[in-house]
Amino acid sequence: MRVRELLDAAPGVGSRRAFTLMAKAGISETRRIGGLGSHQLQKLRSEMILNKVPVNPGTLIVMSGPGGVGKSTITSFLRDHPAIWISVSVTTREPRENEKDGHDYHFVTEEKFDQLISQGALLEWAEFAGARYGTPRSAVTDALNLGKHVLLEIEIAGARQIRRADPKALLVFVSPPSWEELVDRLTSRGTDSAERRAARLALAEEEMACSGEFDEVLVNHRVEEVATALLSLASSRSKGLI
Repeated sequence: MRVRELLDAAPGVGSRRAFTLMAKAGISETRRIGGLGSHQLQKLRSEMILNKVPVNPGTLIVMSGPGGVGKSTITSFLRDHPAIWISVSVTTREPRENEKDGHDYHFVTEEKFDQLISQGALLEWAEFAGARYGTPRSAVTDALNLGKHVLLEIEIAGARQIRRADPKALLVFVSPPSWEELVDRLTSRGTDSAERRAARLALAEEEMACSGEFDEVLVNHRVEEVATALLSLASSRSKGLI
């Protein structure tokens, strides 16, 4: 969804006011919500406050679960939803062939990552498979203040850090329909060695044992059903119903 469409639909805004807000924030007519940078989000929020546009803070949704359960597919399904802003993580690993900097991840050096940690610029960070991953704090805060539900797809170690940093965050664990189905997903990659498959299964077993630490557990029978449930839970949390 484009920013213009979101503002047009907001109470008390309308087409003319939306154009003025976007112009003052330096946002083009064609810019989509997911393409806004942290500075633009902050500027737009400031303009909305100055113009007395009512904005209810969004919910921080932390989605975790075992590898192979379908978290990335759920995130992709929700990417263009007008109520959702997908957080883009910072990582020290090398980009894959089809990945774009700023869209899939913010790719940084080890030195830059250390700098972000020392500056307190990361809401959480964790190491996984030899690389470090973290969530930029300011972008998440700006999106929440703009009224967006922010979705973080992160590992369980990162979810624990979010719990300590922001008790109001909604922690959701995505579970497979059955252990057998998850095993089938994790072992179906023909490029993995026997040792790699065994390691992936052992890690998945550890991750499944952590589901009780989360506010909600959603079984991924269908991606559409999980996405709908996430949106419902986020809306209820922002209204103080859960």
